[in-house]
Amino acid sequence: MRAITYERPSLTDYQTSGFFHQFRIGLIEGATKTGKGHAGLTWLFEQAAVKPKALNYWWVAPVYQQAAIAYNRLKLAIPRALRKCNETDLSITLVNKRVIRFLSGEKPDNLYGEDVGAAVIDEATRLREASWHAVRSTLTYTRGPVRIMGNVKGKGNWMYKLARKAQGGEQDMHYAKFVSAQAVAAGILAHEEIEGARRDLPENVFKELYLAEASDESGNPFGMDNIAACVVSGLSVNPPVANGVDLAKSVDWTVIIGLDWLGTVSLFERFQKPWEETITAVDHFVHSNAMVDSTGVGDPILERLQRGGKTSVFEGLKFTSESKQKIMEGLAVAIQGQKVHYPDGPIRAELEMFEYEYTRTGVRYTAPEGMHDDCVCALAMAWSKFSATQGKRPASSWGGHASSPPKPSWMR
Repeated sequence: MRAITYERPSLTDYQTSGFFHQFRIGLIEGATKTGKGHAGLTWLFEQAAVKPKALNYWWVAPVYQQAAIAYNRLKLAIPRALRKCNETDLSITLVNKRVIRFLSGEKPDNLYGEDVGAAVIDEATRLREASWHAVRSTLTYTRGPVRIMGNVKGKGNWMYKLARKAQGGEQDMHYAKFVSAQAVAAGILAHEEIEGARRDLPENVFKELYLAEASDESGNPFGMDNIAACVVSGLSVNPPVANGVDLAKSVDWTVIIGLDWLGTVSLFERFQKPWEETITAVDHFVHSNAMVDSTGVGDPILERLQRGGKTSVFEGLKFTSESKQKIMEGLAVAIQGQKVHYPDGPIRAELEMFEYEYTRTGVRYTAPEGMHDDCVCALAMAWSKFSATQGKRPASSWGGHASSPPKPSWMR
């Protein structure tokens, strides 16, 4: 096993003080393009090359594509003689046998089990809190340090709350803020570019991206407190009276959500299957009024579902900017009025990540790049169908008794 002779690359004073300190947990709230990634990669390499505490060192990003960007940057920065790269699992093995892995935090359960010497969490404001919990568990045995960094994105995310603890002097935690003025002074960014962004962007967006100042308006159409207020302990025991079906074959998920007569989720299925199996599954689970995504390949699938006398059950919705805006605004009103309820988990996670932005043609509703909005779309369609039927309960659904159906768990 070879030792590595190492000289730290040139960093600004704020990069050095933000990452290279004795505290175990470091929080870095950073303006865009101020050098968080460069400093983070430098710090993680140094932990693996010079201060090895274990075999594995992790860089965790919200999605695979973002992890791959960091992997390629570090691969190009390390001399070939010092490393061996594995493109398949995005890992770099150094000559001292330490391995730097670049991982997606999209599935938190996949992060448990390893002993990690040090970790960087990138784009933390866009990462699920459960992923942070998993990464934290991997550092327990080694007592390894971690650096958590990201752009500021509202006040409702776990990184914002953790950063406030660090800023308040929590034991063994360090807080740093990188702003665009520091990057301009260091020659990383041009002053004219920052002023152009100030003119072009809404004030709250500019403050978050360039001044690292959290805005009360986070770009989420539902509101974090409102989302939390609608969470219940589990699925309702009542049968669904209105359903939403968002279709997908791969990458994204097919999601089926059914609401009972009280507007509580009583059916939730999320899967990735070939189209034939998807059609069979939807037909099996959905027996009451349903709105189905009929955009693109969804149109012939809708026709298949409507066969066999189910035309009145399945209604299609082609997603356009106008139709999506309409059903999302309807869902927002329902959530803000606590008229719809859902269990914790993927539905809540997607609602919290969901965003809107103003464009020249109207309001655009979507998940952040690389994230999913299948649950949100299915819930919005289910609520749209529910509103149209006023949540009417079928008399036969509770053994022929139209009155006093079982109450969902959140009302008991």
